Amino acid sequence: MRLIVTVGMPGAGTDELADVARGLNLATLKMGDLVRDETRRRGMQITNANIARVAAEEREKHGLGIWAQRALPKITETKMLVNGCRSDSEITVFRHNFSDLFILGVYSSPETRYNRMIERARGRDGEGLQEFYERDRRELKWGIGNAFALVDGMLVNEVPLPEFRVQARTMLERILRKETD
Repeated sequence: MRLIVTVGMPGAGTDELADVARGLNLATLKMGDLVRDETRRRGMQITNANIARVAAEEREKHGLGIWAQRALPKITETKMLVNGCRSDSEITVFRHNFSDLFILGVYSSPETRYNRMIERARGRDGEGLQEFYERDRRELKWGIGNAFALVDGMLVNEVPLPEFRVQARTMLERILRKETD
């Protein structure tokens, strides 16, 4: 099994990377969907505040690796990309369960990420610069900075979308080729 796990701050481009992966016939799993599913299960509206609350409550109750643990049963394909790792604890869960694992970081500057989030105007991105920075602080508190320190490779996404897609495809193909080396 070849598992690729992405790490990236909101707006960095991990969703675009996952789209490229699907274009290469890789199965994908978005860890944020697990949190949104739990939020719905609790009968709560899908808002940034509710998603953050549920994610934090589950981490406090079950530990920082809980969302990776909940992802494990859904990782069923021989080649797969898991999108949205948020902590070194989650990376530990994946490393413990998969020997053929590649952690891929996607980095974009805060200014670039904020501008993208304003342009795409998804409701769950929040509103305004203050909420953007609050979300970043929350992600950092969960350990995403430590997760970045553990990546096996990095894509810097400060380029136009078509160029990033080419870079992402090239990187994914390189990672997948290593499987046969």
